[in-house]
Amino acid sequence: MGLRRFGRDVVLNGFARSSLLPRSFRWRFLRLVGLDIRKWVSVAPGCWFGGRDVAIGGGTTVNYGCVFDNSARITIEEDCDVGHAVMFITSTHLPGDISRRAGAAASSPIAIGRGTWIGARATILPGVTVGEGCVIAAGAVVSSDCAPHGLYAGVPAVRKRDLP
Repeated sequence: MGLRRFGRDVVLNGFARSSLLPRSFRWRFLRLVGLDIRKWVSVAPGCWFGGRDVAIGGGTTVNYGCVFDNSARITIEEDCDVGHAVMFITSTHLPGDISRRAGAAASSPIAIGRGTWIGARATILPGVTVGEGCVIAAGAVVSSDCAPHGLYAGVPAVRKRDLP
């Protein structure tokens, strides 16, 4: 592990994760260390950031224990709610040959639309765009794009119904 990555992990995933840092100050601190965090964002303790290529819009709440793997950009627009232990996974592997099934690493950005609510322990996979006003059920695995204003649930997540 390089010195630069070690420093990032100490600041982002040591001090910033701590419950000793008040929520009212955490968004300011994350912004100070290079994340694109807008005003009035609430980030709970225990969240892990794999890098600084994150944008979180104003009025958004990110609950305890979320994971942002950050091999590519993660964008969460304004007024979203992210439940406990949600995982934003931007990296994967391409299929390999018979000697090693996990081939070369690949990454794709994730985008979450305005006003979306993501339930606890949901997983958002690489390259996914979730449209505005969606609800992603707890435990869902989102592997493809979600059209706006829908309830998505299951593994893999599918649209269950339209939302007003």
